[in-house]
Amino acid sequence: MAAPCSLSLPVVALAALALLSPRSSAAGHIEVCTSRFWFNYRHVANTLSVYRSVKRLGIPDSHIVLMLADDMACNARNPKPATVFSHKNMELNVYGDDVEVDYRSYEVTVENFLRVLTGRVPPSTPRSKRLLSDDRSNILIYMTGHGGNGFLKFQDSEEITNIELADAFEQMWQKRRYNELLFIIDTCQGASMYERFYSPNIMALASSQVGEDSLSHQPDPAIGVHLMDRYTFYVLEFLEEINPASQTNMNDLFQVCPKSLCVSTPGHRTDLFQRDPKHVLITDFFGSVRKVEITAETISLQRDLPAVESRYSSQLLQAHDRQSSQFIISLQQQLHHSTGDNWLKLLHKAKSEGGDMEDRMEEEFTEPLQYAEQLPVAQIIHQKPKPKDWHPPGGFILGLWALIIMVFFKTYGIKHMKFIF
Repeated sequence: MAAPCSLSLPVVALAALALLSPRSSAAGHIEVCTSRFWFNYRHVANTLSVYRSVKRLGIPDSHIVLMLADDMACNARNPKPATVFSHKNMELNVYGDDVEVDYRSYEVTVENFLRVLTGRVPPSTPRSKRLLSDDRSNILIYMTGHGGNGFLKFQDSEEITNIELADAFEQMWQKRRYNELLFIIDTCQGASMYERFYSPNIMALASSQVGEDSLSHQPDPAIGVHLMDRYTFYVLEFLEEINPASQTNMNDLFQVCPKSLCVSTPGHRTDLFQRDPKHVLITDFFGSVRKVEITAETISLQRDLPAVESRYSSQLLQAHDRQSSQFIISLQQQLHHSTGDNWLKLLHKAKSEGGDMEDRMEEEFTEPLQYAEQLPVAQIIHQKPKPKDWHPPGGFILGLWALIIMVFFKTYGIKHMKFIF
């Protein structure tokens, strides 16, 4: 009875899609680190930490545009290659083994960033480098780097101003590229970047007010740089307590880093946003949660027999490599001329002849998505550093013996050697 079970799964999936609310759409994320050079290690860690958090909450890479101006994981100064840590105990590697960087190094420019926002990219641009959003999408834009009053630097060679950013958001609104937009920036004088916003449905957060610096956090002597910025560090700690079913709202996010912790004064702007922040869930932007509508209408779904036949006959050819070619060809011909329950019996026959096609098809349909197990940041932050085993440096024992022999000869001389040997 394995075949009927596996064949019913596509029908269930189609029914679930039919119940999706037309007012909801998947969230889109743009996460940008604008800084190069090793001493800006923390800006890359900031961006990767947010990237890790939204993926943990269900946002797939296909809905994330990740822009990193430098590759700290492969930097020659990195004592642990292929890693980027966001905690001084070096136990939270935010680089991982499944990071998909869409724009890297010199691709991270003001022009490319604005093109991603507005959708004005060349036709040859792959889907992974596009923001595929519409008027039902909730967009999260996170930026970090070095900034000043009204600008954010890109790679120490160019700047984006708050006016350019505000105009880009207006183009997005006019082109119906977002429903609601959350803008978060961690930089010095970050609040100046959202002062010129004028498009509707935008909520903005910043790590510091005009005239204030955004401070770094957690210096690491082994690496020689700070690992994160204060504001993003406490935002990350807050997000680790969130799960896809959380009812935590945006007002809670506003309180995550008071001045006593951040030293700077975080700011936020909500006057352009139509909804009350206390009614806006964190998962509306950081998670992949879709709203559904229960309809009273009955939806009848018909099985597309030609399509199913074509799919399973092609899998028969690939799966039954242990059977003779004559049996496969004859079975394919019978499938082509059969309808209804007849071809189900043929599939059962194929399995009884020694093939394991149905088991593999069932695994294909029923295997859930597997996510890497990740240690909660809350446990890492509050734990003590692991004690390190002490080992004498190279040549230490040899040098110690040499010192003992020199002291012996200086004290007793060679004439006393006969009493030892």
